[in-house]
Amino acid sequence: MATGSRILALAALLAFPPAARAQLDYRNLDDDRPTLIEDAYPLERYGFELLAPWRYSRTRGVGGVHSFLPELEFGLFRNFHLGLKLPIARVESGSGPEWGLSGLRAFGLYNFNTEGRWLPALAVRADAALPVGRLAGEATRVTAKAIATRSWGPTRVHLNAAYTFGSDRPLAAASPAHKWWLGGAIDRTLFRQSALLIVELYALRPAASEPVELNASLGVRYQWTPMTVFDLGVARRLRRTGPDYEITLGISRAFALAGLLPKGP
Repeated sequence: MATGSRILALAALLAFPPAARAQLDYRNLDDDRPTLIEDAYPLERYGFELLAPWRYSRTRGVGGVHSFLPELEFGLFRNFHLGLKLPIARVESGSGPEWGLSGLRAFGLYNFNTEGRWLPALAVRADAALPVGRLAGEATRVTAKAIATRSWGPTRVHLNAAYTFGSDRPLAAASPAHKWWLGGAIDRTLFRQSALLIVELYALRPAASEPVELNASLGVRYQWTPMTVFDLGVARRLRRTGPDYEITLGISRAFALAGLLPKGP
């Protein structure tokens, strides 16, 4: 190869690594970031991820709720991660806005099957919602979730189903543990742009005494740097019940301590 061609090839390699390295985290769907459905893949072992999403939900006759949902995840071992979420809510009402903690959520996700030729990736997740704060409700609730992800090149399909055990009332103002919900999503990767587009449809029952909602969402995740992801999502009810609209905006930062912790088997 001529010297000039070698220089051009080297320049191209130096120009493209940021885009190549960016294929790390933007494709990992987290719950509520920016849509309700998540994928079946946990955080890598010894990896940390700090998430800071904001959501605004408006429901006719109820008012609006601003939610700040800081979350920390840690890959405890291969195919398993733990997390903590501390929702903070601002509820709009006729007597004025009310601020407060909306509970504490601890969760774990385990992937027990990696996607193969015939079977999708399969995972289970368990959440404990604790009544911490003035807007958190009054009961501890435990949610069990089943997750499946199947890929066809840049396109993936996800299915989630969840059921919650415990008292229905009152629910937390932000990030409540719904009685049950079931949904599916399709995402499409735009490799050059390091972006992911998501379309989602889900049904849920907030509490045993409330009607079933049917909602649709549209979201995008964009990897700004190899470790930083922005996301934006909008949701809308398809029946008379449910949110008139929801807007989600978030940022996450991934980092790891693999060099500081024992490798293990």
